[in-house]
Amino acid sequence: MRLKLIASSAFVVALMACGSAYAQDDSDDPQVDCSNAQVQTEMNYCSEKDFDAADKALNVQYKKTRAAMQSVDGDLEEDQRGAEQALLKAQRAWVDYRDGECLAEGYQYEGGSMQPMVISGCKATLTRARTKELKALEDGPEGNQ
Repeated sequence: MRLKLIASSAFVVALMACGSAYAQDDSDDPQVDCSNAQVQTEMNYCSEKDFDAADKALNVQYKKTRAAMQSVDGDLEEDQRGAEQALLKAQRAWVDYRDGECLAEGYQYEGGSMQPMVISGCKATLTRARTKELKALEDGPEGNQ
């Protein structure tokens, strides 16, 4: 019994040490060459960074697309407006879809060390695709020519 307590205490301490390593701010990012990640922790880290970049680009595009939908609404009679609300509804549904789809994809690797990489990679791929969709919506049917 005492041996189990010592072993579980050591595990908790190890987890806390690992957790604090990931709780650092961006200025303390580990020096990882993501073009040549060699171990799973590096690949997981790089995949998360890739998703973060895709998510930032999505947020920039979403703001532009939302402004375009506000403009569409502004050109319509009050009783016909709804472009911005439709975008908001679609985006919320898409986020739920993306997160659920990627979680399902990650379950193929449940408990494995590569599961976080698979989930982040999935999110990055779907987020980039959504960013393109939002850009097309911003451009409108004429392609913003």
